[in-house]
Amino acid sequence: MNFEEKINRINELYHKSQAEGLNEEEKEEQKRLRQEYIASIKNNLKSQLDNINIQEKDGSITNLGEKYGKKQ
Repeated sequence: MNFEEKINRINELYHKSQAEGLNEEEKEEQKRLRQEYIASIKNNLKSQLDNINIQEKDGSITNLGEKYGKKQ
C-alpha cells in the first residue's frame, strides 16, 4: 500500500467511525495505519533537517545532520 492509499484508507476509516462505528479489526487497522503515517512523516522531516547546511559567521559551512542528527 503506497502513501496515498494509506491516507485514503485512514480517511475512509475515520468517516466510517463517525457514521456507524468500527469493529475491533478496523480499529486496529486504523491505529496501525496512523502509526505508519506518523513514522513516515517523522522520517521525512528528519531527512530534510539532516540535509540543511548553514553558513557560519567565519564562512564555513556546517551540516546540521552531521552536527546534531546522530543525537537521539
